[in-house]
Amino acid sequence: MSKLILLFLALIPLLCSSFSPETPSDRRVLVLLDDFAVKSSHSLFFNSLKSRGFDLHFHLADDPKIALQRYGQYLYDALILFSPTIERFGGSVDAASILDFVDSGHDLIVAADSNASDLIREIATECGVDFDEDPAAMVVDHSGYAVSATEGDHTLIASDDFIKSDVILGSKKIEAILFQGIGHSLNPTNSLVLKVLSASPSAFSANPKSKVTSPPSLTGSSISLVSVIQARNNARILISGSLSMFSNRFFRSGVQKAGSPTKHEKSGNEQFLNELSKWVFHERGHLKAVNVQHHKVGEANEPAIYRIIDNLEYSVEIYEWSGTSWEPYVADDVQVQFYMMSPYVLKTLSTDGKGHYFTSFKVPDVYGVFQFKVEYEKLGYTSLSLSKQIPVRPFRHNEYERFIPAAYPYYGAAFSMMAGFFIFTAVHLYNK
Repeated sequence: MSKLILLFLALIPLLCSSFSPETPSDRRVLVLLDDFAVKSSHSLFFNSLKSRGFDLHFHLADDPKIALQRYGQYLYDALILFSPTIERFGGSVDAASILDFVDSGHDLIVAADSNASDLIREIATECGVDFDEDPAAMVVDHSGYAVSATEGDHTLIASDDFIKSDVILGSKKIEAILFQGIGHSLNPTNSLVLKVLSASPSAFSANPKSKVTSPPSLTGSSISLVSVIQARNNARILISGSLSMFSNRFFRSGVQKAGSPTKHEKSGNEQFLNELSKWVFHERGHLKAVNVQHHKVGEANEPAIYRIIDNLEYSVEIYEWSGTSWEPYVADDVQVQFYMMSPYVLKTLSTDGKGHYFTSFKVPDVYGVFQFKVEYEKLGYTSLSLSKQIPVRPFRHNEYERFIPAAYPYYGAAFSMMAGFFIFTAVHLYNK
């Protein structure tokens, strides 16, 4: 009994700091490394995460004691794989368990390299990203390479072809990124994958140490250097073809793109990866909806049923997580559907700028079981799916108007016929 109590007390800190809808930022992060030297060579990136409140747990990828879950509960909120050469994970971790980890709503960062193992390639493929099949291939760019003291083979490239999204990369300008590694393509059947950093039109993927004798399989802007995925359960994944781009050396290096006279004292790697990690770990672009309400105009309570052609009001509050608190989300493209098999009403919600969205409309002249539906999907934001069911009834027999204006011609016809009958009778009886 005492052992169970001690185990429970040991788990309390983990349970208190775990991912929750009220504080959606990941807090406990497992970092798997090929070598502990990466912990120091990439310390600037790790220190950035620690300064934002993340609890990093470092292990060798082949450590036999590592596990993602215990007693059916996940021990971590996110996973970072900085182990591109690992052939087999230690402990109970494997490709299937990592994919289950993501399927459970947790986040993942994968950094590959020119010597990426089949295991890392398999995980990337399952996420919708296909690395170049040639194990010796790297991204080469003879026009967009980064100027350095040694010209080399032009595998050190400077790329500034970013995704146009402030919610993913922030609103500040980012200088060119130093990249040295392997390229990948996006699975065309997977609409959830986005290219965050693309190669230039002059780039190609090939073995830099051998002569190119056939057209490369990956060329130009179709080569993705860094990609992200937001799954349908709002789990987020970052896949990079370069582990070096996270390193202190690349963070501190200056950058000058070939053909450009401008040399920047510092590359954009640090800013780029810090901003991108904020998005991956739900410090930005995470929405929640609360206080969904609907009622008849002029009333405050939610009815159990509506009547056809009733006037009603619908409202919802939407907030965005800023990394430390919930802030009002302001947009002009949130819509509500009044839905039964298909939308009978589609209205864009108005907002007061404080997170409160509202609209009013008339119930259609159709009775049945309807739903209030909000399906909100926007680039970089977690999706919102709200649904509330409500029946709609027709008029009762005693709710119709006593005299229907549309029937006035029929009323007039009936009374005029009766009057004509009396006139005809009087004339016929008293006419000699």
